[in-house]
Amino acid sequence: MMKVALLIVVSLMLGGLCPAWSAEQDDAALIKAVSRAKVTLQQGLTASQREGRPISGKFEMENGQLQLSIYTEKAGKFFEVIVDHMSGSIAKTEPITEGDDLAEAKTQSAAMAKAKTDLKSATNTAAIGSRAVAVTPDLKDGHPVASVSFAKGGKLQTATQPLD
Repeated sequence: MMKVALLIVVSLMLGGLCPAWSAEQDDAALIKAVSRAKVTLQQGLTASQREGRPISGKFEMENGQLQLSIYTEKAGKFFEVIVDHMSGSIAKTEPITEGDDLAEAKTQSAAMAKAKTDLKSATNTAAIGSRAVAVTPDLKDGHPVASVSFAKGGKLQTATQPLD
């Protein structure tokens, strides 16, 4: 009985620690992959403009591979534009029509509708001297702001940049 109780306690303790360890491990893998990309987030935002106005962008690990994903809006419709992180060309464009992705796109679009600064400029300002990993707009107290995540000192950091 005592051994079983001890195993349960250790399992619960490890289970509580693993998510943080896993997140740090995921961040390290993302930072390493982004550092090898030839295309910056800012260049991805520019490339995606042919598919609409960029409303957010991020590097992410998809099935163990780095992907540069930009959400755009064009004529009231939303799209996910995948930009090749080595060449800067558009690899594919898919409509966003449902679920959490659509809800996020609508929220981001509402913030960008009030913005006077584009995401590329906000990212350049917030991530000076660092490699930008993600930029996401939102409304804070009715004002548009961008959360910019960037790799600095081997860790992901986030800064908020006003868009108005």
